[in-house]
Amino acid sequence: MFFNSFVFFMFLGLVLPVYFLLRNQRSKALWLLAASYFFYGYWDWRFCSLLLLSTVVDFIIGKKVFQSEDPVTRKRLLWVSMAVNLGILGFFKYFNFFIGSVEAVSASLGLQVDSLHLNIILPVGISFYTFQTMSYTIDIYRRRLEPTDSLIDFALFVAFFPQLVAGPIERARNLLPQIAKLGNPGRAQVGSGLALMANGFFRKVLIGDTAGRIVDQVFSDPERYYSPELLAALVLFSIQIYADFSGYSHIARGLARLLGVDLMRNFEQPYLSANITEFWRRWHISLSSWLRDYLYITLGGNRLGNGRTYVNLMLTMLLGGLWHGANWTFVVWGGLHGIYLAVHKLYLGDRKIPDHFTYAGPVSLVRYLVAMGLTNLLVLLTWLFFRARDFGQAGYFLDRFIHWEGSDLTTRWTSITVAFLVVILALDIIEYRTGRHDYLASTVNRPLAWGIGMAVACGVFLYMATSTPLPFVYFQF
Repeated sequence: MFFNSFVFFMFLGLVLPVYFLLRNQRSKALWLLAASYFFYGYWDWRFCSLLLLSTVVDFIIGKKVFQSEDPVTRKRLLWVSMAVNLGILGFFKYFNFFIGSVEAVSASLGLQVDSLHLNIILPVGISFYTFQTMSYTIDIYRRRLEPTDSLIDFALFVAFFPQLVAGPIERARNLLPQIAKLGNPGRAQVGSGLALMANGFFRKVLIGDTAGRIVDQVFSDPERYYSPELLAALVLFSIQIYADFSGYSHIARGLARLLGVDLMRNFEQPYLSANITEFWRRWHISLSSWLRDYLYITLGGNRLGNGRTYVNLMLTMLLGGLWHGANWTFVVWGGLHGIYLAVHKLYLGDRKIPDHFTYAGPVSLVRYLVAMGLTNLLVLLTWLFFRARDFGQAGYFLDRFIHWEGSDLTTRWTSITVAFLVVILALDIIEYRTGRHDYLASTVNRPLAWGIGMAVACGVFLYMATSTPLPFVYFQF
């Protein structure tokens, strides 16, 4: 059940009215929990059993870890939680990947082994909810969180449908207290929620899906295209994945606000970043902060000297790449980002980087624009490995970029790419200037803004009605 489908709007048309009519927190929580399991089970009801298993395991272990004063017992309980969660994730997402890698190495050594590949269906959103429920137990182990006494509240924390399948990856200390006080939203929350959803659908349906259809066409048969078209497709993919994923996050946050819940921001105009460290502060914030807090810092962070810091950055980003998908191309994607971050850390030394660009004259603006351009070029290279089906296809793109061959359609492809860039950057600049993702909410009383908003909404629905919706890119993870 995709957000950009009419089935979902029918689902929402039932969930919201009943939720508003229910009078107390417990009934609202039970209703949302039932709705969330129905939402998740709509893909495959068998997925719900895995979701329930992770929920029950971490609910029980979280309480036992909190109650225990014995360090050895607490650590063993934590390892049980990690083993269950990572075991489920590892089997369903990585079993065939590792078996295939072993078979490939064996074949290269002249050894013959029987294939052990299994027909495994990857549960939707398993990487997201696994990290979310793991953070709950880890925070309790670190004495940073007290466990909830309500299994219903915890189950809803794990399965909350607006962010279940593609984040943001929430922390219990933010989401659980809101679930414990569920109530109807105020007018301001409804207005900002609808504004966030409008922003998200515009990004996903009109920008992400439109760019995605062009990208799919080129990447499905790149040999048919010349160098300019291949480069345009890669740039369009960088736009597609950002519009698609930030669009999902905006929709998720908007839906949550309609239920009286505030989710964390997941994107803060990443393509306006002036360096790679800033990019990761702005891109998929819930994942990057999770990797920092639960992996990078656990490995030692920057506390054990420069050499160990660079190793920790590389390990974190390599595992972050593998989290995205069971393919060595994702590992390379993560590895490149790890190299970028390590080099930037080496360059910075002990200096701090500002959170935002501050205008201090024309020279500062030129420096910022050059730095932003270089950062995006580095990120663009990594997107090639993220999108390519294998190293052979990535190598073909790189070869065509090095041995450039022009095309009569260069102007057309350039115009299409620039048009998409202008639209997505315009949205980001507005968000940057206003500091709000729901900036439309502040203009709903203005007739012109209301008219434009209605026109955009009609355009989105007409587009959805006349075309097959593309799944959200991050649903595959």
